[in-house]
Amino acid sequence: MKLKVWFLETRPQFLTLTVVLAFLGTAIAWYEDYFQIGHALLAGVGLLFAHISVNTLNDYFDYKSGIDLATRRTPFSGGSGILPASMLSPTQVLWLGLGSFILAVPIGIYFTVVIGWQLLPLLLVAAFFILLYCPFILKRPWPEWAAGAGMGTLPILGMYFVQAGAYTWEAVIAAIPSGFLVHNLLLLNEFPDAEADRQAGRKTMVITIGKKGAAIFYAVVAIAVYVWIIAWVAVGIMPIWTLLALLTLPLTFKAISGAIHYDDPSKLMPGMAANVMVMLATQLLLGIGFILGRVL
Repeated sequence: MKLKVWFLETRPQFLTLTVVLAFLGTAIAWYEDYFQIGHALLAGVGLLFAHISVNTLNDYFDYKSGIDLATRRTPFSGGSGILPASMLSPTQVLWLGLGSFILAVPIGIYFTVVIGWQLLPLLLVAAFFILLYCPFILKRPWPEWAAGAGMGTLPILGMYFVQAGAYTWEAVIAAIPSGFLVHNLLLLNEFPDAEADRQAGRKTMVITIGKKGAAIFYAVVAIAVYVWIIAWVAVGIMPIWTLLALLTLPLTFKAISGAIHYDDPSKLMPGMAANVMVMLATQLLLGIGFILGRVL
């Protein structure tokens, strides 16, 4: 039973993002004729440890700040519920988070030595986001950008670099939608926790510009994902098959409706569910688009 609790503390339902990020980063590298399965798998493991660290440290800081005790849990927000239920101690969760981070470090060092030092700045920025997101970044205005960069754009670039051995503007352009999508994942999930976050001194967009302003900003970023893809396909930087990502537009409109009707749980909750699907499916379709762009 204890092992199951430890597993649930990692919030495995959200670790699907790691798989999608690894897939997309590898698909971009493969499209540009770079593909090393061993490096891709090892980097994916490192990314998984980093994501577990993010999830568990977030749970730890949410509990210590009192947020988990003041908010109503949903399938998408409010933490794992393990600490409030005393299924694990705060110290155990803290060490799970730090231990997962430590396990990712040797993998990063390996790639820095074997592939190139240019990976080091990316890893240092990622480490900053992982360790300081809750205690520091969340208490500064617009913290969602760091989540988008740290769990969206940077992992894609890291997966690309360990296989290509360099960064390219094409890879950066292809990685930007992931940053937008993860940014919006966090943003919409913050709506139910707004009051608890405010009491803890956090400055999420929902707090700093209000729910109405945050809903509008959410909608702008959501549409920007598709505008970005269409624009770069139009100029020939991204393959035409990446337009498959537009298939998620109906889900995006449902998520936007949930954001706009933030005071109506019957619309916000389905919107939050659609938001998760948009984040995962759009990146999956982008990866498929890059693969088809190479094959066809």
